[in-house]
Amino acid sequence: MISAAEILDEIAAEVRECQLCPLGRGRRNAVPGEGSPTAPIMFIGEGPGEQEDLQGRPFVGPAGRYLDSLLKRAGLTREQVYITNIVKCRPPGNREPTPDEAAACRPYLDGQIAALKPRVICLLGRPATQTLLGTNEAMQKIHGRAFERDGIKFVPMYHPAAALHNQKIGPLLVADFERLRPLFADAVKAAQGLGDG
Repeated sequence: MISAAEILDEIAAEVRECQLCPLGRGRRNAVPGEGSPTAPIMFIGEGPGEQEDLQGRPFVGPAGRYLDSLLKRAGLTREQVYITNIVKCRPPGNREPTPDEAAACRPYLDGQIAALKPRVICLLGRPATQTLLGTNEAMQKIHGRAFERDGIKFVPMYHPAAALHNQKIGPLLVADFERLRPLFADAVKAAQGLGDG
């Protein structure tokens, strides 16, 4: 049977060759995602930024360093989670991905979710929340709340980059991570109990 790691590697290889939307023509590097193939927790942002495009890795710029500090606060490391975006190539000028771009990349994201079978998916920012939950509700109403779909708990959260640009968001994001600590701990414990299957 093909392993989650092999499926994720196959998806990453496809992403690096992808030309399904115009973003593929403007990238330096595609950014498929990274993390443990057995990660019970997944973080999904909107799209790579400048540093991510240069390095081919998700969340490595200032927002990534902030995310690392939030993970630490929640008792997690990058090695315990899987991090990706709804689009795998940088939108020009770091703008939000268009619905067409998100739709072009959606099979890759769905494949990653299917391979990982995470217990918790944290949706970082409005575009990721709209793409995966199909809601237009304001972030201030839904951030930090878990919505169960197909046995997965989806948790909308403010994007770390938003917290870097708006001082009012930082404390909300920190509070959400701290409040979700038990949920994260349960997901990690349950995954360890299951083993690699």
